[in-house]
Amino acid sequence: MTVLLLRHGRSTANTAGVLAGRAEGVELDEKGRGQAEAIVARLAALPVADIVASPLTRCQQTVGPLAAARGLTPRTEDRLAEVDYGSWTGKAIKDLLKEPLWSVVQQHPSAAVFPDGEGLAQVQSRAVAAVREHDARLLAEHGHDVLWVACSHGDVIKSILADALGTHLDGFQRIVADPCSVSVVRYTPTRPFVLRTNDTGGDLSSLVPPPPKKRRASRKKTADGTVAAAEPASSDAVIGGGAGA
Repeated sequence: MTVLLLRHGRSTANTAGVLAGRAEGVELDEKGRGQAEAIVARLAALPVADIVASPLTRCQQTVGPLAAARGLTPRTEDRLAEVDYGSWTGKAIKDLLKEPLWSVVQQHPSAAVFPDGEGLAQVQSRAVAAVREHDARLLAEHGHDVLWVACSHGDVIKSILADALGTHLDGFQRIVADPCSVSVVRYTPTRPFVLRTNDTGGDLSSLVPPPPKKRRASRKKTADGTVAAAEPASSDAVIGGGAGA
């Protein structure tokens, strides 16, 4: 199963230099709305099976054009919501630089807990669980690998990528997720593969999954007692790097 981790487009808080968090009234700015429209063309070659998004307005606005173009209804997933920054919410970034916690967030994020908010380790736990559960749901529904979109926020996406890379959360600040960027993870039974990070305009057509194989696959009983074929994605890495798509 392959998930496209889509960060929301540029927001009014991004350009104002404030930490939006879960504050009300934060929407896409003019550029962000254009980025959301452009996603439709960027993903045109991809058979997107489902769209899951944070409940916050900027994410809902980002997936709106794509959902309309595909005739899909986005699923709202609270576990993909922005970090609860607590009392830091709505404050100017330049003022937060002076806070003692700022250096913890930068150097040792696994220990960072925002005042009256949540910790970054908690964010990673909820977000990774959400992605893996939706991945399992879609595999059960379709019976083979599909592509789906999860629209979330910068720190949330970075935490998911750190997990997929097998990187400790303390290294997640080395990962970049720009507004409306696409990062791609393919999950297999034993390990994830990170296919793209922070892609803001590249050709994504190589991500189209191959058709389900017709050769004999492993068979197992489903919940209703019927027998279904399942062809899991390979968990093996390509020795030498392979030839690409």
